Amino acid sequence: MQVIKVNATDSTNLHLKRLMAATPLNDFTVLVAESQLRGIGQAGTNWSSEPGKNLTVSVLKYFFQLRADQGFSISMALSLSLIQLFQELEIPELSIKWPNDIMSGDKKICGILIENTLKGIMLKQTILGIGINVNQEIFKNLPNAASLKQITGKSYSLDKILDRLLDLVHGSMEEVDLATKDLTQDYESLLYMRDQRANYEIRGKQVMGAIRGVSPEGRLQVEAEGGELLSCSLKEIRYPL
Repeated sequence: MQVIKVNATDSTNLHLKRLMAATPLNDFTVLVAESQLRGIGQAGTNWSSEPGKNLTVSVLKYFFQLRADQGFSISMALSLSLIQLFQELEIPELSIKWPNDIMSGDKKICGILIENTLKGIMLKQTILGIGINVNQEIFKNLPNAASLKQITGKSYSLDKILDRLLDLVHGSMEEVDLATKDLTQDYESLLYMRDQRANYEIRGKQVMGAIRGVSPEGRLQVEAEGGELLSCSLKEIRYPL
């Protein structure tokens, strides 16, 4: 494992891609930035981080026997690794807000951006982008964001959290490549708002329904009134405000 630390960058995922274009990188090369100026979330949303207060990390992982249609196992494994990390830190009311957020109650404490590269029917490599709100105390125009410090009242060592995070992620990604365990049941049990009836916007229409789980390819499954099971991609569903 090689850990590269930089003072500031636009986005750790983009920075890691530039390094990859310039020189071959080893499996599980890690880039950590003290300050990330233009972090990118799912669907191109921006994510900013106060310098020196949070963890902004990207990890390069190569796969050797993972099929492209198994790609969602990466997201499940990474999410469950983060849940374990936060459980060890005694963060309460943890859940996974599909597809890329870790929640404490109704507050987002961590975001994920996974970028896969395919070769034929195989998944060749992935960049795992992880942003954890650790010690930041003010989030301008982000009412649903919170840090570990805000939730527990404690300050945290970024280095200690980083070390444990990388241990957990390394182990989980090795299991993904070997396909040793089906993670679906564990993942679904932690889904944010699972089995709670709410009014979702699905494909432009208001639908009263409840999240039931995920499909094998990683689409969110919502059971509408009447029992119809709707399978939604990221851009097809909006959570209740």
